[in-house]
Amino acid sequence: MSVFFKSLLLSLILTGFSFMATAGQPMEWVGCGISKKAYMTEMAKAYEKRKGIKINVNGGGATRGIRQVAAQKADMGGSCRFHLPDNELEQSVEFEPVAWDALVVIVNKNNPVDNISFAQIRDVYLGKITNWKQLGGKDAPIHLFIRKGKISGVGYTIRKLLFANPNQKFVASKTFKSSGPLEKAVLEDPDAISISGISSARLRDLKLLKLDGKYPDYDTIQSGQYVLYRPLFLTYDKDSDNIAQIKDFIKFIHSSEGRDIMKKNGVVPYLEALRLVMKQVKQDQMAQRFSKDNFTYK
Repeated sequence: MSVFFKSLLLSLILTGFSFMATAGQPMEWVGCGISKKAYMTEMAKAYEKRKGIKINVNGGGATRGIRQVAAQKADMGGSCRFHLPDNELEQSVEFEPVAWDALVVIVNKNNPVDNISFAQIRDVYLGKITNWKQLGGKDAPIHLFIRKGKISGVGYTIRKLLFANPNQKFVASKTFKSSGPLEKAVLEDPDAISISGISSARLRDLKLLKLDGKYPDYDTIQSGQYVLYRPLFLTYDKDSDNIAQIKDFIKFIHSSEGRDIMKKNGVVPYLEALRLVMKQVKQDQMAQRFSKDNFTYK
């Protein structure tokens, strides 16, 4: 065997060992707590069982799920918002839509109110409705809890879907750094109200209000009858050293097994509700009209 072929063979062997070592290492995922609870924790376990590749799952918020991927500090991330058009750092990140998640209005389980209209929830956030009596409840002040900042997944989506204004200011009683503490605070306060993702809120002993008479479930979200929904994204860097493994995981998410995991955790697989893409365009237009003219949302 010539020296050339011996060198080539040795190179191929070393490359193979290097690939196996990389493939055998855990991948890192960071991102919004709602995505973590909605699908990622169970999805990572199922993928490891099937493929033998472990994925370390950590929260931290949608912004972290974008920026740590951009900084190559994580292989993948979870975001419940798309990148911001004026943020150059985020432009290098790829966004793979994987699910549809509902935003739900949450209150204490002992609150007698069961339904709220689109117009009413807007007025609560604007400080125009301040007493539960105005919503058919008891005579008590409303405590509105919101997420800190305007670019969190929930905060950005509320501003987009309810007000068509990413800079909309809210009249709130208290702000929270993440959805978990916010949900716990609503659970403990009989006069509190807030909006969070259904996939995390449904795991707590809270009441989820109907919105314009529609309760958020698979059928009403999938059909678009329940109007507060948004896509959940898996973020990644297309130039990542682990891109082959990332693409394989994305394929697993969209498989029948991956979609079943999502449905069991309260979210609608993205591929099962593609019609919502166009419906959301229409909703954006309606939100803009509502915000401008204060028309009744239908």
